[in-house]
Amino acid sequence: MQALFNPETTSKVRLTAKSSVRKPILQLGSVGAEVLELQKLLAHCGTYTGPMGGYFDRSVHDAVMEFQQSMFLKADGIVDSLTWQALYQGAPVNMPVLNRGSRHDMVIPVQWVLHLTQDYSAPIDGDFGEQTERAVRSFQKRHGLVEDGVVSEQTWYALSQVHVSLLHNSYHDALVAV
Repeated sequence: MQALFNPETTSKVRLTAKSSVRKPILQLGSVGAEVLELQKLLAHCGTYTGPMGGYFDRSVHDAVMEFQQSMFLKADGIVDSLTWQALYQGAPVNMPVLNRGSRHDMVIPVQWVLHLTQDYSAPIDGDFGEQTERAVRSFQKRHGLVEDGVVSEQTWYALSQVHVSLLHNSYHDALVAV
């Protein structure tokens, strides 16, 4: 499989995005040009399909929550600086490096996504042990990443892309079932 990540190009884009994000906090009821920009960014990410009217309604809120979840952010529907950064970068931001022995609250979403991709079948317990490391290596191999068993920037990005894909497939399946 072709690699999902080009470290040279992506790091330049991310550096620019991090230094230029100065946007207002947006939430239900917000209106204006920033909301329109948000709607366009969410549409580009594939989480928003509603009208581009510059009004932060329930459909925008739900799209923001879906995007936040896919980027491993707190899914509260409020667009803060971290959400803006993730929108511009199209990737998770400020993520910890996780490896064997890590006991971080972000191990659970990693195990959850690896379970969804069928790389991980052990209990989702937040303990980055041997089975989690093996699952990360398997995932990395399939996605053309360095197989080091460490969840760093490139692996976080690849996990977020799988997560987005799975969310869209679940949404599509729900629509077809209706």
